[in-house]
Amino acid sequence: MSPTNTENMKEHLGEAGAHLKSAASTAGSAVKGAAGAAGDELRLGKANLKAELSDSALSGLAAAELGGAAAKEQVDALMDKGKDLMDSAADLIRERPLASFGVAFAAGWIIAKLARSND
Repeated sequence: MSPTNTENMKEHLGEAGAHLKSAASTAGSAVKGAAGAAGDELRLGKANLKAELSDSALSGLAAAELGGAAAKEQVDALMDKGKDLMDSAADLIRERPLASFGVAFAAGWIIAKLARSND
């Protein structure tokens, strides 16, 4: 006796159900795998971000340390220029003492006049 249409339909529905169950299981595994891969990628990204931020902080600290050394270099250069200027002034005073005295006297007199005119 050959199977009836009802039996064939039940058999095909059973196969369809088995395939749906298998598809659901495969989809679940795929979602779990995707979530795991996304989690791994997120952890890797987080680690890379931390490494870059750490490198940035170290570079900033190194720049700050070098900034202090650079400021000291600039101060030393200014001090050297100031010493050179003082030496030049001392040489000029030695070469022309009367002219230097006259200029200093005139500058003092002008400053005194300006100070009195403000009172």
